[in-house]
Amino acid sequence: MIDFSQLDRVIHETGRLAITSLLAARPDWAFQDLKAELKMSDGNLSAHLRTLFKAGYTVEIKEMLGRPQTRYALSKAGRIAFAAYLEVLESIVRSGRAAP
Repeated sequence: MIDFSQLDRVIHETGRLAITSLLAARPDWAFQDLKAELKMSDGNLSAHLRTLFKAGYTVEIKEMLGRPQTRYALSKAGRIAFAAYLEVLESIVRSGRAAP
C-alpha cells in the first residue's frame, strides 16, 4: 500500500520542488538566477523561498556586490528533507512497477 501522506507537503508543491531540486544540484543560487531558470515572477519566487525558509529548508546569504544580492542554499535540514522526499518518491515508483 502506498502511503502518500509521507510526501513532504512543503517540498511537494511544484514550484518548491523545482527550487529544492536546483538548490540540491549546486551549493547556492542567486535570486535572479533562480528566477531566470524557473521563469517565475519576483513575487512567486519570493513566496516559495519564504515557505522553504520558514520550514528551515533554506538559508539566505546576503552579499554586497556593488548592489545587494541574495543567494539561497539548502540548509542541512533541507538536504535531509529533500533526500527523504526522493526516497518516498522512489518507493512509490517501485510499488507502481511491482503492481500487476
